Amino acid sequence: MVQANTALSAGLLLLSGLASVSAECTREGLLAAANSYVLAQTAGKLDSLKLSAENFTYQENNKAVDVKKGLLTTPLKIDLNRSTADTVACASYTLSISTSGSKPYVLATQIRHRNNDTSTIAVIDTIAASTGALFFNAQKTLDYIKAENWSTIAESKRPSRETLKKVGDAYLDMWTDAKAADSIPWGTNCERVEGSQYTNPCGKSLPRGGSAKNNINRRYVIDEVIGSVDILCTFQAVGNYPDSHEIKLDEDGKVKYVHTVTV
Repeated sequence: MVQANTALSAGLLLLSGLASVSAECTREGLLAAANSYVLAQTAGKLDSLKLSAENFTYQENNKAVDVKKGLLTTPLKIDLNRSTADTVACASYTLSISTSGSKPYVLATQIRHRNNDTSTIAVIDTIAASTGALFFNAQKTLDYIKAENWSTIAESKRPSRETLKKVGDAYLDMWTDAKAADSIPWGTNCERVEGSQYTNPCGKSLPRGGSAKNNINRRYVIDEVIGSVDILCTFQAVGNYPDSHEIKLDEDGKVKYVHTVTV
């Protein structure tokens, strides 16, 4: 009887281990799902997307929308796309730029998965900026961003998840906290692209409090391998705006790039 119980316990442990392996959230899985989103947006068809059959959510500019009536059903020629992966939150972030067609777009999209299962998509959350959005010019944005270096950071020099979140939060807190700007490790040659407005160095002309309204509803994708954090939010410090702020640190832990997409 003892032997049988031992065998049963071993079998359960093996099954548990297999379940754990099958439920692992990987960079490869996250980036494959992000790529399927880019293909869907390019085609204007949902066929390439494996959407969760249960409680799938599609958000566009901070509002729940029927995915069949949203921007995803409009084909766009994507001139540039770049994705980051967060294996802890099991989420990805994709920046897409489309300069041609009747209406240009810059898209900031987070994709989320349930139960560490990247084979299906639970949430697509997009900030979609176009003509009339803050500092919008898709061609200028493309020209700035395609010149950037978003290579991975050597493992020994990667910033921690906590550091990346802290920097991202401090950036969004600058409008309400006079001390937030000075807590951010600005690089001497960092580049800030807000819509199509370019600033170098990043730490020039910063807000230092003054607003009573926090930037809320923050959703994070943190990628230690790239050294980046993207935060989708409601940017209410200066208005009730759907917004994405993405920040990348360099190997010295200094801010190298800042991107904003604000509608």
